[in-house]
Amino acid sequence: MRCVIARYPFDLTKSGVLASMKGVSPELITGESVTIGRRRYPVKQVGQIVTRQDSRDFTSGEVVRAMTRLGFTCHDHLRTAPVPVPTPLQTASALLGVASQDG
Repeated sequence: MRCVIARYPFDLTKSGVLASMKGVSPELITGESVTIGRRRYPVKQVGQIVTRQDSRDFTSGEVVRAMTRLGFTCHDHLRTAPVPVPTPLQTASALLGVASQDG
């Protein structure tokens, strides 16, 4: 499949991407990511390896579009689970050392 990343045309195939990423350890995911094989990689890392360009030369959106068209699953930014906020009753009970009755 022909795609343009950072104004340069590339002929990418799913098998070619799988071969390029074989044996590559994923970096820390801080934004968008793509699942390749059984691993989840940051899209910038994938773009850098597949295109051999500096990751500052292209956007993550360009790589996401290309990987989606090739059939890979792309993911939005990681979101952490919401932190439960204690109710005023739970906070007061904790300060007084009394177990609250509502759980």
